[in-house]
Amino acid sequence: MNTRAPRPAAPRPAAIAVLEHEGKFLLVRRANPPDPGRWGFPGGKIEWGETAAQAAVRELAEETGIVAQALGAFDCVDVIKPDSPDAPGHHYVLVAVACRYVSGEAVAADDAAAAKWVTLEEIEAKSIDCLDQVARLARRSRGLSGDLV
Repeated sequence: MNTRAPRPAAPRPAAIAVLEHEGKFLLVRRANPPDPGRWGFPGGKIEWGETAAQAAVRELAEETGIVAQALGAFDCVDVIKPDSPDAPGHHYVLVAVACRYVSGEAVAADDAAAAKWVTLEEIEAKSIDCLDQVARLARRSRGLSGDLV
């Protein structure tokens, strides 16, 4: 008898907020699978009728309390985790959205176990355990402004 949960029929769309403010990027430590305990950009699933930019800004506020303005999508990342014996695999398509800081102080909430501002140098030096692609997305987002997509 197969007791594993069924695999979703299609990849799940999600958005991440790439926010740099005063030379530092806002990262959260994930509280839930996939990759609990690792650091990445705040984000989550795109809800029905919501744009990727709206989802990124909403998730950013829910996870950190930070209010931001979406500048636009600038990259896309596939996160594919194979099945394990006790759980289905994950396949998320993450739309990276560059954001501009508006207000607030970073406090971990919702799906975030912690939140902190980190320099690109700290990310690249691997001084914290970041998810794949964090450094690349941080570098790519530098200097982006205006409406991207």
